[in-house]
Amino acid sequence: MTSTRRWVSMLGFLMLALVLVPQANANEELRQYVEKETEKLVEKLNNERGLYESDPEAFYESMNESLTGFVDFRRIAARVMGRYARQATPEQRDEFVRVFKRSLFDSYAQALVNTEEFEIAVTEARVDDNNENRASVSMEVESASGNRYPVTYSMYRNDEDQWLMENVIVEGVNLGLAFRDRFAQDMEANRGDIDAVIAGWADTVKDIEIDVEGSDAN
Repeated sequence: MTSTRRWVSMLGFLMLALVLVPQANANEELRQYVEKETEKLVEKLNNERGLYESDPEAFYESMNESLTGFVDFRRIAARVMGRYARQATPEQRDEFVRVFKRSLFDSYAQALVNTEEFEIAVTEARVDDNNENRASVSMEVESASGNRYPVTYSMYRNDEDQWLMENVIVEGVNLGLAFRDRFAQDMEANRGDIDAVIAGWADTVKDIEIDVEGSDAN
Protein backbone atom coordinates (compact mmCIF):
# COMPACT_ATOMS: atom_id res chain seq x y z
CA MET A 1 0.00 0.00 0.00
CA THR A 2 1.42 3.39 -1.00
CA SER A 3 1.82 6.12 1.60
CA THR A 4 -1.01 8.09 -0.05
CA ARG A 5 -3.42 5.16 0.08
CA ARG A 6 -2.40 4.43 3.66
CA TRP A 7 -3.09 8.04 4.59
CA VAL A 8 -6.51 7.94 2.89
CA SER A 9 -7.38 4.69 4.68
CA MET A 10 -6.36 6.10 8.06
CA LEU A 11 -8.40 9.21 7.37
CA GLY A 12 -11.39 7.04 6.51
CA PHE A 13 -11.11 5.07 9.76
CA LEU A 14 -10.74 8.31 11.71
CA MET A 15 -13.89 9.78 10.15
CA LEU A 16 -15.77 6.55 10.89
CA ALA A 17 -14.65 6.68 14.51
CA LEU A 18 -15.75 10.30 14.82
CA VAL A 19 -19.22 9.26 13.65
CA LEU A 20 -19.54 6.08 15.71
CA VAL A 21 -18.41 7.48 19.06
CA PRO A 22 -21.11 10.20 19.29
CA GLN A 23 -23.64 7.67 17.98
CA ALA A 24 -22.66 5.16 20.67
CA ASN A 25 -22.91 7.87 23.32
CA ALA A 26 -26.35 8.90 22.05
CA ASN A 27 -27.53 5.29 22.12
CA GLU A 28 -26.34 4.78 25.69
CA GLU A 29 -27.81 8.07 26.88
CA LEU A 30 -31.18 7.13 25.42
CA ARG A 31 -30.98 3.63 26.92
CA GLN A 32 -30.27 5.07 30.37
CA TYR A 33 -33.10 7.59 30.02
CA VAL A 34 -35.65 4.91 29.10
CA GLU A 35 -34.30 2.62 31.81
CA LYS A 36 -34.73 5.33 34.44
CA GLU A 37 -38.29 6.14 33.36
CA THR A 38 -39.19 2.45 33.14
CA GLU A 39 -37.84 1.69 36.61
CA LYS A 40 -39.90 4.53 38.05
CA LEU A 41 -43.04 3.24 36.34
CA VAL A 42 -42.54 -0.39 37.40
CA GLU A 43 -41.94 0.67 41.00
CA LYS A 44 -45.09 2.76 40.98
CA LEU A 45 -47.16 -0.02 39.43
CA ASN A 46 -45.95 -2.58 41.95
CA ASN A 47 -46.59 -0.17 44.83
CA GLU A 48 -50.07 0.79 43.65
CA ARG A 49 -51.49 -2.61 42.78
CA GLY A 50 -54.50 -2.16 45.04
CA LEU A 51 -55.16 1.49 44.20
CA TYR A 52 -57.14 0.79 41.03
CA GLU A 53 -59.71 -1.28 42.93
CA SER A 54 -59.99 1.12 45.87
CA ASP A 55 -59.76 4.44 43.99
CA PRO A 56 -59.72 4.20 40.16
CA GLU A 57 -59.55 7.97 39.72
CA ALA A 58 -56.48 8.23 41.93
CA PHE A 59 -54.85 5.42 39.94
CA TYR A 60 -55.64 7.20 36.69
CA GLU A 61 -54.17 10.48 37.89
CA SER A 62 -51.07 8.71 39.15
CA MET A 63 -50.46 6.96 35.83
CA ASN A 64 -51.21 10.13 33.88
CA GLU A 65 -48.65 12.04 35.93
CA SER A 66 -46.02 9.33 35.43
CA LEU A 67 -46.45 8.82 31.71
CA THR A 68 -47.40 12.19 30.22
CA GLY A 69 -43.78 13.35 30.05
CA PHE A 70 -42.63 10.08 28.49
CA VAL A 71 -45.46 8.99 26.17
CA ASP A 72 -46.90 11.24 23.46
CA PHE A 73 -50.51 10.13 23.76
CA ARG A 74 -51.77 12.84 21.41
CA ARG A 75 -49.39 11.76 18.65
CA ILE A 76 -50.29 8.09 19.13
CA ALA A 77 -54.03 8.81 19.15
CA ALA A 78 -53.76 10.84 15.95
CA ARG A 79 -51.99 7.95 14.23
CA VAL A 80 -54.62 5.51 15.47
CA MET A 81 -57.33 7.69 13.93
CA GLY A 82 -55.30 7.75 10.71
CA ARG A 83 -56.99 9.49 7.81
CA TYR A 84 -60.12 9.97 9.91
CA ALA A 85 -58.27 12.45 12.13
CA ARG A 86 -58.66 15.02 9.35
CA GLN A 87 -62.42 14.50 9.35
CA ALA A 88 -62.73 14.91 13.11
CA THR A 89 -63.34 18.21 14.82
CA PRO A 90 -60.76 19.49 17.36
CA GLU A 91 -63.22 18.55 20.10
CA GLN A 92 -63.53 15.00 18.77
CA ARG A 93 -59.75 14.63 18.56
CA ASP A 94 -59.38 15.86 22.13
CA GLU A 95 -62.07 13.47 23.30
CA PHE A 96 -60.41 10.53 21.57
CA VAL A 97 -57.08 11.35 23.23
CA ARG A 98 -58.85 11.31 26.60
CA VAL A 99 -60.74 8.08 25.91
CA PHE A 100 -57.74 6.39 24.32
CA LYS A 101 -55.52 7.18 27.30
CA ARG A 102 -58.15 6.15 29.85
CA SER A 103 -58.88 2.86 28.09
CA LEU A 104 -55.19 1.94 28.13
CA PHE A 105 -54.83 2.77 31.80
CA ASP A 106 -57.95 0.77 32.68
CA SER A 107 -56.74 -2.23 30.68
CA TYR A 108 -53.27 -2.17 32.21
CA ALA A 109 -54.73 -1.78 35.69
CA GLN A 110 -57.02 -4.78 35.31
CA ALA A 111 -54.14 -6.87 33.98
CA LEU A 112 -51.94 -5.70 36.85
CA VAL A 113 -54.47 -6.76 39.46
CA ASN A 114 -54.44 -10.32 38.11
CA THR A 115 -50.73 -10.72 37.41
CA GLU A 116 -47.63 -11.33 39.47
CA GLU A 117 -44.86 -8.84 40.01
CA PHE A 118 -42.50 -8.29 37.10
CA GLU A 119 -39.25 -6.64 36.11
CA ILE A 120 -38.23 -4.85 32.93
CA ALA A 121 -34.67 -4.80 31.60
CA VAL A 122 -33.83 -2.22 28.94
CA THR A 123 -31.35 -4.09 26.76
CA GLU A 124 -30.57 -1.74 23.88
CA ALA A 125 -31.31 1.66 22.40
CA ARG A 126 -30.46 2.51 18.83
CA VAL A 127 -30.79 5.96 17.27
CA ASP A 128 -31.65 5.75 13.57
CA ASP A 129 -28.51 6.17 11.46
CA ASN A 130 -30.50 8.14 8.89
CA ASN A 131 -32.54 10.25 11.30
CA GLU A 132 -31.12 11.31 14.65
CA ASN A 133 -34.62 12.18 15.85
CA ARG A 134 -35.90 8.59 15.59
CA ALA A 135 -34.90 5.61 17.69
CA SER A 136 -35.97 2.16 18.87
CA VAL A 137 -35.47 0.81 22.38
CA SER A 138 -35.50 -2.93 23.10
CA MET A 139 -36.41 -4.37 26.46
CA GLU A 140 -37.43 -7.61 28.10
CA VAL A 141 -40.25 -8.06 30.58
CA GLU A 142 -39.69 -10.92 33.03
CA SER A 143 -42.40 -12.22 35.36
CA ALA A 144 -41.72 -13.67 38.80
CA SER A 145 -42.21 -17.16 37.33
CA GLY A 146 -39.46 -16.55 34.79
CA ASN A 147 -41.52 -15.95 31.65
CA ARG A 148 -39.93 -13.39 29.34
CA TYR A 149 -41.56 -11.14 26.76
CA PRO A 150 -39.74 -8.90 24.26
CA VAL A 151 -40.98 -5.32 23.96
CA THR A 152 -39.78 -2.54 21.67
CA TYR A 153 -40.51 1.17 22.03
CA SER A 154 -40.49 3.44 19.01
CA MET A 155 -39.20 6.85 20.12
CA TYR A 156 -38.92 10.29 18.57
CA ARG A 157 -37.22 13.50 19.68
CA ASN A 158 -39.42 16.59 19.72
CA ASP A 159 -38.52 20.24 19.17
CA GLU A 160 -37.64 20.59 22.87
CA ASP A 161 -34.97 17.87 22.47
CA GLN A 162 -37.05 15.45 24.55
CA TRP A 163 -37.41 11.78 23.68
CA LEU A 164 -41.02 10.53 23.69
CA MET A 165 -42.51 7.12 23.02
CA GLU A 166 -44.80 6.96 19.98
CA ASN A 167 -45.46 3.24 19.52
CA VAL A 168 -45.00 -0.17 21.17
CA ILE A 169 -44.31 -3.61 19.71
CA VAL A 170 -45.03 -6.55 22.02
CA GLU A 171 -43.79 -9.98 20.94
CA GLY A 172 -43.83 -8.85 17.33
CA VAL A 173 -47.32 -7.34 17.52
CA ASN A 174 -47.33 -3.67 16.47
CA LEU A 175 -49.97 -2.22 18.79
CA GLY A 176 -50.13 1.10 16.96
CA LEU A 177 -51.04 -0.65 13.70
CA ALA A 178 -53.47 -2.98 15.48
CA PHE A 179 -55.28 -0.01 17.00
CA ARG A 180 -55.34 1.87 13.69
CA ASP A 181 -56.76 -1.12 11.82
CA ARG A 182 -59.51 -1.51 14.40
CA PHE A 183 -60.34 2.19 14.34
CA ALA A 184 -60.80 1.98 10.55
CA GLN A 185 -62.94 -1.16 10.91
CA ASP A 186 -65.10 0.51 13.56
CA MET A 187 -65.54 3.56 11.35
CA GLU A 188 -66.83 1.35 8.54
CA ALA A 189 -69.08 -0.59 10.91
CA ASN A 190 -70.52 2.67 12.28
CA ARG A 191 -70.85 4.26 8.83
CA GLY A 192 -68.39 7.04 9.56
CA ASP A 193 -69.85 8.03 12.93
CA ILE A 194 -66.70 9.15 14.78
CA ASP A 195 -68.61 9.84 18.02
CA ALA A 196 -69.90 6.26 18.09
CA VAL A 197 -66.40 4.86 17.52
CA ILE A 198 -64.97 7.00 20.31
CA ALA A 199 -67.76 6.02 22.68
CA GLY A 200 -67.11 2.33 22.11
CA TRP A 201 -63.32 2.49 22.13
CA ALA A 202 -62.86 0.96 25.59
CA ASP A 203 -64.50 -2.26 24.40
CA THR A 204 -62.38 -2.15 21.25
CA VAL A 205 -59.17 -2.10 23.30
CA LYS A 206 -60.30 -5.22 25.15
CA ASP A 207 -60.93 -6.99 21.84
CA ILE A 208 -57.48 -6.04 20.55
CA GLU A 209 -55.86 -7.44 23.69
CA ILE A 210 -57.64 -10.75 23.08
CA ASP A 211 -56.29 -10.79 19.51
CA VAL A 212 -52.75 -10.19 20.76
CA GLU A 213 -53.03 -12.97 23.33
CA GLY A 214 -54.36 -15.28 20.67
CA SER A 215 -51.42 -14.53 18.36
CA ASP A 216 -49.01 -15.54 21.12
CA ALA A 217 -50.48 -18.99 21.26
CA ASN A 218 -49.99 -19.68 17.55
